[in-house]
Amino acid sequence: MNRVIVITLAIGLGFGCSEKKSTVTAVGLPDSVEVFKLNKEQVAKILSLPGELHPWERAELYAKVEGYVKEVKADIGDRVKQNDILLVLDAPEVTANFAKASADLQAAQSTYHTSRDTYRRVVIASKEKGAVSENELERVRNQMLSDSASWEAAKSGANAYAQLRNYLVIRSPFGGVVTQRHVDAGTLVGNSSQRMMQVENLDKLRLRVAVPEAYSAALPETSSVNFEVDAQPGKIYSAVLSRKSNQIDLKTRTELWEFEVNNPKQELKSGMYGNVNFALQRSEPSFVVPFSALVTNLERKFVIRVRDGKTEWVNVRSGITMNDKVEVFGDIQEGDTLVLRANDELKSGVVVTTK
Repeated sequence: MNRVIVITLAIGLGFGCSEKKSTVTAVGLPDSVEVFKLNKEQVAKILSLPGELHPWERAELYAKVEGYVKEVKADIGDRVKQNDILLVLDAPEVTANFAKASADLQAAQSTYHTSRDTYRRVVIASKEKGAVSENELERVRNQMLSDSASWEAAKSGANAYAQLRNYLVIRSPFGGVVTQRHVDAGTLVGNSSQRMMQVENLDKLRLRVAVPEAYSAALPETSSVNFEVDAQPGKIYSAVLSRKSNQIDLKTRTELWEFEVNNPKQELKSGMYGNVNFALQRSEPSFVVPFSALVTNLERKFVIRVRDGKTEWVNVRSGITMNDKVEVFGDIQEGDTLVLRANDELKSGVVVTTK
């Protein structure tokens, strides 16, 4: 009975030692990771971004002088031509001041003409020696100059009041459509914050798109893009790139691109949103890696490079994203060996074997 127990313990001890030895050997083996060679590729992407339509011209009309709305000549939706009358205002004070200024102008003109005629006669009379003294000639001349200055001042005052009277007739600054109206007959206007009407030129529109900073340096393959709006489902419109803001907005980190849209049939309206599709392309090839090779955590964004059999974390910045790849920039070179499926659990400096 005792012999059997001894044999059993010996077998158990032998088995345990064999298992422990096997475990140590497995731990000592280096990790095996799948890698790929880094190469440059041409980066291109079909980008779909929201855009907003704005009128080619927009004028918000305010009253220059205080008065009451006398007549409303146009309403929302009306098409108007340049210089068409939209509103007529009534301001009795302006009319009275203009009448007074006109009367003052006529009086000043008459006074000047009288002084001028007197001076001319005195000049003729002074040709006879001793007929007119030099002091008298100088006095008459100065009187004529004074009356001339008074006449010019009266003309300026009359012109100023005439201009104020012209402000009582509100005209369209350009051809377009009245899109807003905020006053009726009898409304007191003249407050700088009170808008009376709004006119927009919709024959041509501006399509504005906020392009993310990552794509702002990429050039479109063509200056023409296509877009759609919800109001016309299934219908595709075209627009031509006309200008860029050349400034990155500090809040949204985007650059404003503006496209011109011809709208002869007035199918599109200002304020509409559309989905703009255009192709972006880098002018030169860039480094591109699979999404699985890029690691992003709270502190950094990096790829894992294998050099001399050891891992190395390399900080990078991401750029344009494509279907299954992403553009990266950093201290990397063509031909570098990168880990295909990277994660922050694979620390820097770890000895690995590649496959």
